[in-house]
Amino acid sequence: MKSSLRSAGQVFGSIQLTLVLSIVVPLLAISGLAIYLGVGAVEKALNDRLQEDLELVARAARGPLSRAMQENDELVIGDSLRSIFRIGRVSGASVFDEDGARVASLGLADTDVGNSASAEQVINSGELGGAFRRVDGQSVFSHFTPLVADDGRIQGLLQITRRRSDFHELLASSRLWAVSIWSALAVTIILVVVLGHYGAVGRHVSKLLSNMAELAPGHWRLDTDPSGPRELRQVYGGVRDMGERMARAEEEIQQRVARERELAERLEYQEKIAMIGRVAGGVAHELGAPLNVIQGRADILARHGLTSEQRRQLDDISCQVGRMTTIIRQLLDCFRHVPDSRRPVSLDAVLEDVLDRAGEDEKCRGKRLLSQGFDVGARVKAEPVRLELACLNVVRNACQAARSEVVLSLHHKSDEWEVRVDDDGPGIAMEKREAVFEPFYSTRAAGEGTGLGLAVVSSVLKEHGGRAEIGSSESGGCRMSLFWPVEETV
Repeated sequence: MKSSLRSAGQVFGSIQLTLVLSIVVPLLAISGLAIYLGVGAVEKALNDRLQEDLELVARAARGPLSRAMQENDELVIGDSLRSIFRIGRVSGASVFDEDGARVASLGLADTDVGNSASAEQVINSGELGGAFRRVDGQSVFSHFTPLVADDGRIQGLLQITRRRSDFHELLASSRLWAVSIWSALAVTIILVVVLGHYGAVGRHVSKLLSNMAELAPGHWRLDTDPSGPRELRQVYGGVRDMGERMARAEEEIQQRVARERELAERLEYQEKIAMIGRVAGGVAHELGAPLNVIQGRADILARHGLTSEQRRQLDDISCQVGRMTTIIRQLLDCFRHVPDSRRPVSLDAVLEDVLDRAGEDEKCRGKRLLSQGFDVGARVKAEPVRLELACLNVVRNACQAARSEVVLSLHHKSDEWEVRVDDDGPGIAMEKREAVFEPFYSTRAAGEGTGLGLAVVSSVLKEHGGRAEIGSSESGGCRMSLFWPVEETV
């Protein structure tokens, strides 16, 4: 029911129907009234013309009939009546004396006009006259003409009749022509309005409505060119501008939502890191003292004379204590968060220091450390110690995996700086590249790594809004790329 009402509302509210009701209907009403008045005038003119025809016939026959009446010549009267039928289209002709008695007749005629008001008026006034009346059961127009003697006396009347149907045939024909002309005019106007509206306005409105119906979240921009009259093009321009504003507003909302989501994720991550950091700090504090005691006792025992087996056992104790100390230190590095200490830093200078420190590191001994692209003046906003720690951990991992060479290079990528570390080792399998950043996950054999080096790198990158990618180097080994946002200059 509602859909039917809605469809009816759309039909009755259309521009075409509005044009028909507001323009075509008034035009047709005015034209119909004009034609009606015109037909009335034509009918009156035809009526007058037919009466004038009878009057002319009567005038032509009045002279001979007047003389024949005066001379009482019935033969001339009969010939005159027959001549009336030859002159005009009449239904009957009659001659009456001054008392209204019929003298002679042909066709439809009264037998006595003594009681006829029209005849009496003509006799009294001496002027022509006539009226519609019934003769022999038929409706006719009866025209009376006085027959005047030489002395001016009215000696009789000439009656000429014509059937009413003769009048009506002409009038009906004129009405038929008027109705036909008005109908043709109405059809022509409606076709011109409807087709003209569609060609000039309607199809462009339909196209605009179709384009507007396609507007939806994510599709606010109109790509088609405007068409139609100037006003429609202006409406199209307004809709297109509105769509542009909606698209920009939607993009801003999406960007704001993405930023808020990113901030929420970072906040959640920072809260998680802070909590883990507090736990790690407590664990480090609680384990640090016993480990120091164990290491101290081992150092004291090492100063006494021991057998080779006992010294080997003490060395194992010292090695494990050192390993546990390293794990605690890396745990603290992994979950330490110092965002307030960030400042503009020269990334190429930090990488120079990383190469110097890596050259002294035990894991990088015997490996060639090469550098590329350190002269580009890269600037990032970071905490220098954490930045250097992340880069150094990646170089150390590369040194452990490389057979002979590690290449550290710097590249500019749009709004990021890429720190790229390539090695010529075996590389990292595709299915393991996501897992290597998880804490305590290691690709090396048990006991050869803590599994926290790349977890520290991931933690530092998240603190700084960066990211890491793992690929393959040109030599077939692993390529670790660290992306740091470019410092925004004011």
